[in-house]
Amino acid sequence: MLRISLIACGRGAAKRFASSFSGESALPSNLLLPSNLVDPARSKRSRPPSDSTLPVLRKCDALVPSHLSPLNTWVETLEKQDSEPLGLAQLHPDVFAVPSRLDILHQVEMWQRSYKRISYANTKVRSEVRGGGRKPWRQKGSGRARHGSIRSPIWRGGGVSHGPRGPTSFYYMLPMKVRVQGLMVALSSKMAQDYLHIVDSLDIPTPDSQYLLDLIRHRYWGESVLIVDAGEELPENILQATASLKTVNVIPVIGLNVHSMLKHEALVLTLEAVKFLENKLLWHNHRYTPLYPFKLPYSDFP
Repeated sequence: MLRISLIACGRGAAKRFASSFSGESALPSNLLLPSNLVDPARSKRSRPPSDSTLPVLRKCDALVPSHLSPLNTWVETLEKQDSEPLGLAQLHPDVFAVPSRLDILHQVEMWQRSYKRISYANTKVRSEVRGGGRKPWRQKGSGRARHGSIRSPIWRGGGVSHGPRGPTSFYYMLPMKVRVQGLMVALSSKMAQDYLHIVDSLDIPTPDSQYLLDLIRHRYWGESVLIVDAGEELPENILQATASLKTVNVIPVIGLNVHSMLKHEALVLTLEAVKFLENKLLWHNHRYTPLYPFKLPYSDFP
């Protein structure tokens, strides 16, 4: 019995080890979309073939490990609804093809929900409740239990002991490595589920929101879309088109977070946003020096 279990474990480990080198998607079943939720038109679109004749519009600037290869994806445009892909973009596998870690996603999501949460629940202690300045009855001789104030916590209408004393902050900080890994896992999950799209720019011909909705519906991008750009100023047409839409949002790449990516079904990145994300995430993931210098002995004063 022990020999059979060891053989089964060995086969599973060998399969996972081989899949990590072959580039196969080793997603757990709860990350794979059910077949009844995948649109047939979306499932017909395949990844770019290795012998594609389209030009490579972007290559990985960072060094790719020898046992991995860059991911190829289509580069689309927003100027026409039925336009063909403009070319190919190479994505770094250490950012867009990391192993799925649902525990990391859960930690980052709970951190984002908790660090800005403030509870304003507040109760009064016996010193803050009005009244109770004199002793209700004498200490002895009345036959009743001895009391010194009617605002004691054991009295109705008295103070509350060990109650909430708000405002209470639930702020805490996750390690930088965990936050960076959460972003990479979220990007890799979107990429594996075919919900990550690359565009050349955010230029659209008209500020009409209906044009953007028709484009999203025509390309089967889903019910909600998050558009990310790295420019300092976003195009005016895309801002006006998304101003009245609740399911299409535009944010700068510096504000990209795990909660926003999980909240929206599709993620649209510009080429500049991809470059910014790869540079920042790879630097944080591979750095060995602290973000802020420190010295010993530690002191709160400079």
